[in-house]
Amino acid sequence: MYPTYIEPLFRPPSEARSLIIQVTNGCSYNKCSFCEMYTAAQKKFRPKPEAELLSEIEQLGRSYPETRRIFLADGDAMVLSGRRLLTILQHLRRNFSQLQRVTAYCLPRNLNNKTDDELAALQREGLDMLYVGAESGDDTVLAKVVKGETFETTKVALNRLSAAGIRRSVMILNGLGGRRYSEQHALNSARLANATQPEYLSTLVVSFPTGEARFREAFGGDYEPLQQADLFQEMALLVGELELDKTVFRSDHASNYLVLKGILGRDKVRLMDQIDKAIHQPGRVPLRPEWARGL
Repeated sequence: MYPTYIEPLFRPPSEARSLIIQVTNGCSYNKCSFCEMYTAAQKKFRPKPEAELLSEIEQLGRSYPETRRIFLADGDAMVLSGRRLLTILQHLRRNFSQLQRVTAYCLPRNLNNKTDDELAALQREGLDMLYVGAESGDDTVLAKVVKGETFETTKVALNRLSAAGIRRSVMILNGLGGRRYSEQHALNSARLANATQPEYLSTLVVSFPTGEARFREAFGGDYEPLQQADLFQEMALLVGELELDKTVFRSDHASNYLVLKGILGRDKVRLMDQIDKAIHQPGRVPLRPEWARGL
């Protein structure tokens, strides 16, 4: 038995070894101007019918009984009600005896229809970590890219997840504000991370595989993309302002020119040194060539 997918399907790089179960198709919001993941006609948002999903879980449990990790796709599994998510998690536990963790993407707004008690119940039933695309901590940048969130709504969501015992993997988009908003984008993104202390923090470089037209139309006429050196300067400002205790930091996505890995704050000095060399002595640090940055 193989899962039934509506392509294209996306998952975080760290979920490469996970069984992916598509509980919704597409994204219920789907207005972020930088995101092309769910713009195809067949990706119109729709939850998978509950009876169909539960039957699929049962069949997958018989076919892959040794599964330890499951990722709930698509981009909006957490938009489902607390009751429905609880039913899914309980069914997963019944059908995968060796299951160790369940993860999913999460938009901050998805938590608005869930109480703190519901979030805690989801964690007890195996919801271990959520990937939250914060993208930026700057309200101007968030408005320009039609994110539909603010610094405050993202902070509240991340802190609610922490209180429920659900780990958070937060993503920031390097270069999202262009040249004009680069400094405030970096500073306020660091402020968001400092205020929430996520277990994982990663950066990706904003990319447009099918072109920039949709993004530029929403952003307005003051968008000027950052060049490689500008991206490193923005990264230096971001990392320099981070005051984290024990956050796993990764900047190793295919879109990144400079690969950075460490624990913040333990490795902050080393990471800053790597960024400084990329800016001032680029020959001394390995950089990902342009041809290898395909998404």
